[in-house]
Amino acid sequence: MRVAIVLFLTAAALAAASASAAPGLQLGITDSGDAYFADPGTFYPQLGALHSQLLRVNLNWGGRLGVAQNEPQDAADPADPAYDWSRYDAVVLNADAQGVRVVFSIFGSPRWANGDQLPTRAPRRASDLEDFAFAAAVRYAGDFVRDDGVALPPVRLWTAWNEPNLPIGLVPQWKRVAGRWVIQSALDYARICNAVVDGIHGTLIPGEKVACGDTGPRGNNAPTSSRPTTSPLAFLRAMKKAGATGFDAYAHHPYPSNPSETPTTRPLARTAVSFGNLDVMIAAVTQLYGRKPIWIDEYGYQTNPPDRALGVTLAAQARYLTQSVAIARANPRITMLLWFLLSDEPRLGGWQSGLETAKGVRKPAYFAFARAAAP
Repeated sequence: MRVAIVLFLTAAALAAASASAAPGLQLGITDSGDAYFADPGTFYPQLGALHSQLLRVNLNWGGRLGVAQNEPQDAADPADPAYDWSRYDAVVLNADAQGVRVVFSIFGSPRWANGDQLPTRAPRRASDLEDFAFAAAVRYAGDFVRDDGVALPPVRLWTAWNEPNLPIGLVPQWKRVAGRWVIQSALDYARICNAVVDGIHGTLIPGEKVACGDTGPRGNNAPTSSRPTTSPLAFLRAMKKAGATGFDAYAHHPYPSNPSETPTTRPLARTAVSFGNLDVMIAAVTQLYGRKPIWIDEYGYQTNPPDRALGVTLAAQARYLTQSVAIARANPRITMLLWFLLSDEPRLGGWQSGLETAKGVRKPAYFAFARAAAP
């Protein structure tokens, strides 16, 4: 089946003009929660009003929201009856109606693929993930028509996993092997990265771009601590050593370490990569992989109110948003900047970095984003 699909897609590609990457910095929003669960008649028109070019959403392979709750017979076929794409079809259709393109982050392994573990465990066979990535790219190639006659819009931008240098992305982070600690998450992630890259690029669809990394901003490199994590630069070097290759861009989440850190402040911790020292990560990517584009596909500042502990003022959030966009636009290596959340999460213990409050009141950052993204 997979060979037949590739031949069909190749023929279709030869008959159509290949997609070209948009020049300059692309701005958008990362917000899986509201993309899934908010009123689509409100959430998606807001993206259009903001002139958001992109919407990044997790495309869950496994887990509670997973496409593949049950093992498919032909995993490379997007029409396999085990797959349920309905949630993600709705995302791309609603976004497309507002002129917004989707960035899908393939994330989370199903229990049948990881030995009945949580989605943060790597799959036992990389080929299972490769087949799923292939099926996803075929479904969102731009010419897939569902049984109900609905044609699905294209998705051309993909990332592999989310924050694999932290336990919320991959476990275990570290493992003791032959008397020494190794970064097990990077070893597992190299397989994940390569599987997603090979699956999507294996479709031969023109214009497909895959980013690997998607690293969180900090890590303790302390394997015996109560919560072992891996610093982004250590993770980057370890995934290179483990054989991660073939991806088109490197993605990172350069969140500030504390509310006093501006987009130009270099973090005190040498294990952190925030906006103020992105040059260090870019230099490392260049050394290891060449001049690949950098995708900042998750970034933001929480506000006070409502978060009195970790938030900045409403005015500061808007100022930092404008400042970070200007810095990114001035750096030709940075081709994507996605703000985390359109609206604050309703619980105070969640994230409060939205452009509007949980009750829909627009913050100054809402208007700053709209000005920055205006054509």
